[in-house]
Amino acid sequence: MNTEARGGRSAQLKHTGLRPGWTTGACATAATTAAYTALLTGDFPDPVTITLPKGQTPAFALAIEELTAGPGEAVAMAGVVKDAGDDPDVTHGALVRSTVRRLPPGSGVVFRAGPGVGTVTLPGLPLDVGEPAVNPVPRRLMREHVERVAAEHGGTGDVEITVSVDHGEEIARSTWNGRLGILGGLSILGTTGVVVPYSCSAWIDSIRRGVDVARAAGLTHVAGCTGSTSEKTVVSEYGLPDIALLDMGDFAGAVLKYVRRHPVARLTICGGFAKLSKLAAGHLDLHSARSQVDKPFLAGLARRGGADETLASRIATANTGLEALRLCEAANVPLGDLVAARARDEALSVLRGAPVAVDVICIDRAGVVVGRG
Repeated sequence: MNTEARGGRSAQLKHTGLRPGWTTGACATAATTAAYTALLTGDFPDPVTITLPKGQTPAFALAIEELTAGPGEAVAMAGVVKDAGDDPDVTHGALVRSTVRRLPPGSGVVFRAGPGVGTVTLPGLPLDVGEPAVNPVPRRLMREHVERVAAEHGGTGDVEITVSVDHGEEIARSTWNGRLGILGGLSILGTTGVVVPYSCSAWIDSIRRGVDVARAAGLTHVAGCTGSTSEKTVVSEYGLPDIALLDMGDFAGAVLKYVRRHPVARLTICGGFAKLSKLAAGHLDLHSARSQVDKPFLAGLARRGGADETLASRIATANTGLEALRLCEAANVPLGDLVAARARDEALSVLRGAPVAVDVICIDRAGVVVGRG
């Protein structure tokens, strides 16, 4: 039996039968690549091909393109319609535009928020207050593609990139952006460039098949990961093979309940601090639409870890789980370890005495381990 072909994250997606899509970050990168190419050559590549973090090279058709000459400078704009595949994403069908203009040599790449893209107004996010809500990985992708285009066509790579989304402010009302202090529109997101579609029943079934394949292969250690960054962390920590990796996503309960009935000797749960703080608080569905980070709960944990009342009060009113974590790190309060330990206890309670050893790893957005339990 070829278990490598049947197990692991990619096999889970194939098993669901669902079609993946592309993130707003991938769409913005494609639009930026096309616009900067036109700025240097006068022609828009259509379709435009980009390289994603895991090596995929999708091609995107341009929905709109425009090259204009202003006083002393040219400006290029290209737009891509987001295809979210079979995922019920609110941004499916949205037109993501990138407008590129040259900057003086040495300026680097500067990002701006155009219409429909939000601006960060509160701390606790991976971007500074006042920055356009274009997340770190999409920024890196756009910079890399600007460098490639510049090298190929003789540019300097010094550009201003203004990302916009048609009707983005209206679409953002269906997201949590307002509560997070992202005002004026959507966030440009994506760590892999790929939207993994989540039909609850199909994805939970794929988790079960992943456990079955790992057991059939004789593996004694599997890992439930919330995403690609946590997957990399687990591989780095333990050297687990692909078929040991369960793409848990938001479905922590599905992993735990199935492993309870079909035990493996060891289960590692690895994910972002904020998501795993939900598990620590007793939530088995970690999706943002169905559970939220409980800051007063985190404040209570912090008190038990030595936080004084002033710090606990700041944690309870923090904007995000990440902000709560950073506050505790500055005060040498091990909130990451406390959350990981509490999440492990919750996992063990769901396992109900099944012969499974559990450990939990919390990471930040960069993949740095911030807690173990």
